[in-house]
Amino acid sequence: MQLYNLNLEQAHNLILASRFARTTVLLQGHMGCGKTSIGKALAAALPSHVLCYFDCTTKSLGDVVVPKLKDLDGNDYVRFAPNEEFGVHLNKPVILMIDEYGKADPSTKNALLRVMQEFQIGSYALPEGSIVFATTNLGTEGVGDILPPHARNRITVVTLRKPTAMEFIEWGVSNGVDHAVLGWVKDNPHCMQSFEEVKDPDENPYIYHPRSSRAAFVTPRSLEKASHWVKQRGSLDRATLNAALIGTLGQQAALDMAAFLDMADKLPTLDSIKRTPETALVPGNVAALCMVVYRVLGCIEKDWVEPWHTYLQRLPNEAQALFVNGVRSSKYSETRRAAVMNSPGFTQWVHKFSYLFGGDQ
Repeated sequence: MQLYNLNLEQAHNLILASRFARTTVLLQGHMGCGKTSIGKALAAALPSHVLCYFDCTTKSLGDVVVPKLKDLDGNDYVRFAPNEEFGVHLNKPVILMIDEYGKADPSTKNALLRVMQEFQIGSYALPEGSIVFATTNLGTEGVGDILPPHARNRITVVTLRKPTAMEFIEWGVSNGVDHAVLGWVKDNPHCMQSFEEVKDPDENPYIYHPRSSRAAFVTPRSLEKASHWVKQRGSLDRATLNAALIGTLGQQAALDMAAFLDMADKLPTLDSIKRTPETALVPGNVAALCMVVYRVLGCIEKDWVEPWHTYLQRLPNEAQALFVNGVRSSKYSETRRAAVMNSPGFTQWVHKFSYLFGGDQ
């Protein structure tokens, strides 16, 4: 059934369509792989909606609705007021994200059933056009996510797959992940492997495995966090940096990445590429070349596109193609893409290597 596991973009599109199907989609997937980030992407795609976040791990039944006394013809009665996090008071469509549904206590799960099936909280209905979606971890991860059959039958459950190494790199280039981290991922694509593909945890020492007691491990989330430490390596001694990486990625991945950083620190400086592209250092191995390309993709500006093209022509064709494919990615910054594609150097490059893109026509 892994054939029908979705990537983040497919899951995003399915949830967008759910506002017409009036059905709640629940995404189940590996930890740290971007399930929660879909809420922000949906909010960007639907500016007329308000993103509302309901974290089930911090809620009990009383956090869903609470009673308050009302008067009806001289008689008191109880009316239940919903939590403001549902957004029913906003009088505009909402994107209601019910996070970590599988970890909610049973009473909270039951209280949310009507929200997910009927878009109704007590006597209050979500505004027309609203979206409700939920997230949870895979039950096989063993972190306490349980979906009762009667709850599952009311919603559409789909499985989110882990991103591939290249999908993470594309995302990382546009989201400020350090080029050395991206280069390490390119060199170690098995860091994105699913534990479902690994019978013996020792076969892949980087990833989470329910049969292993690793306290830290590699996920897209922990790689993004490691990137922040890597960017601070100039102000940290090596032992401190290694300790931070071990606490973020686990020992094996951290020490392997630390060795990789030695190579990253020997790359040509951006200043040398901008000022003397004809003589700036060209690395002699593939991993270093990839890091040069990823670093430039993440920070190139209009005022030094032409010097970069001069330097780019000195790189192997494979490295040149890596850069151009990065620029052409749908996830790449539109501003940077325009700066590169509108430059004379890029036009000359495309003319020279047009045969590489014959299949796109």
